[in-house]
Amino acid sequence: MKTENVHLTYFSATYTTRKVARAVTGRLPGQLAEHDITASAPTADVALGPDGDVLVAAVPVYAGRVPVMAADALRRFRGDATPAVALCVYGNRAYDDALLELCDILSGQGFAVIAAGAFVARHSIFTQIAAGRPDEADMAAAAAFGDRCAAMLAATPAPCRLKAPAVPGSRPYREPGAIPIYPSGSRKKCDRCNLCVDLCPVHAIQPERPTRSDGSLCMSCGRCVKICPQHTRCFSGVTYKAAERRLTKLCRERREPELFFAEP
Repeated sequence: MKTENVHLTYFSATYTTRKVARAVTGRLPGQLAEHDITASAPTADVALGPDGDVLVAAVPVYAGRVPVMAADALRRFRGDATPAVALCVYGNRAYDDALLELCDILSGQGFAVIAAGAFVARHSIFTQIAAGRPDEADMAAAAAFGDRCAAMLAATPAPCRLKAPAVPGSRPYREPGAIPIYPSGSRKKCDRCNLCVDLCPVHAIQPERPTRSDGSLCMSCGRCVKICPQHTRCFSGVTYKAAERRLTKLCRERREPELFFAEP
């Protein structure tokens, strides 16, 4: 199959998922179109065809699952036996059912998943876990993964006839647990630039109270912490500290990318 158009679709609150996904798609031939679904879904369905089009879908792992917003947005993409590559990025704990769920979403939308990968990035809440990742080794692995995907596509006239990759996970998927940890900011340091207000994916920060997060809306994605120019927003509190100590001990061992490929 000749790859002509590569559609990169990603949900990336702290930009590490985007970084990994771009490293993969950078190795695929064809015209690139990016769809950032972090803040919203496309306003109209995006239809991809069976010849020449490829979808790369990348999501972070939240509580072992695909973020609900990302899942809803991905359902605006429609394939016609279109080859797809599934990517999940997680904070060195476990990706649980997320990669399987992502593959199921894509299959349900008419895509033929030819490859899937799970990559590690710095944890979005407990940022000392997997600090500095994705690192050079991760990026090299992502590029090599992209090379192999490109080679598979070039060597396979009808990718939809391949047997989908066997990825870990179980159905029904695990129930996503609540994360009662929300970022907040210092009133003294906050200069009310409202960048966090504008870029919060779920609009959990109001302009009248930019140092607070609405716990009924906040998904603890860490975007406001990442982008705050004054570095005033952070996760804190007794619950946070206790969870930080527990997870830091559990996640000390370095995890490596896990890659899966379709078979004839």
